[in-house]
Amino acid sequence: MTRIAITREVSPAIARCELTHLERVAIDLAAARAEHEAYERCLTALGCAVQRLPSDPELPDAVFVEDTAVVFEELAVITRPGAVSRRAEVPAVAEALAPYRRTAWIESPGTLDGGDVLRIGTRVLVGRSARSNAAGVAQLRAILDGYGYSVEEVGVDGCLHLKTAVTAVAADLLLANRQWVAAEALAGFDVVDVDPSEPFGANALRVGDAVVYSTAFPRTRERLEARGLRVEGVEAGELAKAEGGVTCCSLIFDVV
Repeated sequence: MTRIAITREVSPAIARCELTHLERVAIDLAAARAEHEAYERCLTALGCAVQRLPSDPELPDAVFVEDTAVVFEELAVITRPGAVSRRAEVPAVAEALAPYRRTAWIESPGTLDGGDVLRIGTRVLVGRSARSNAAGVAQLRAILDGYGYSVEEVGVDGCLHLKTAVTAVAADLLLANRQWVAAEALAGFDVVDVDPSEPFGANALRVGDAVVYSTAFPRTRERLEARGLRVEGVEAGELAKAEGGVTCCSLIFDVV
């Protein structure tokens, strides 16, 4: 079995990224690229075969490949991002996934960002955010019908994506900021709450038995480690200025 991680180089135009909940501040391109390269090295050290797609000066947000597809064992769902400016990112990622998975596509009027899709076993939570609409959720449910997944729509408020508010850090353990996600999404799960001083600390990337996590949230990291989790810290401050997190920058899946 091989674990693939598809990534994409930081665009030279990242300063023109889409922003919804943050004020625009200067992004250091060289620093952002250095952070991203260190992130890729971390994924490699955790056993991933990193496949980096080239950047595009016309696609400021393309480094955030997670939003363009959701990969299951059976197929890859190619999304239709909620931000019109991001839809041109999709073809390159779909082409990269084609050798590994059959593809199905979200179509107009549906919108769906991969950052709004959290899979926990056979349960698929989909955030109703500014980027993902009811038609997108319905299409995802129809695509997955027959594969044994349950698709549940979840309210998101105050942040960009569902995975800004909650991620899975183990098979039966979530990391969450309860202020930004509907309570029913967390029902039945064991939850680690972010430290109150670190509201953006709920975004974590599970890779095998490790959790890739931003060094910006040391207090929440202590909470994760107290639960026995192996945490691999990465610098992610520049991409955070573009409303990005550690889940956003890769599509990780296994191939036999």
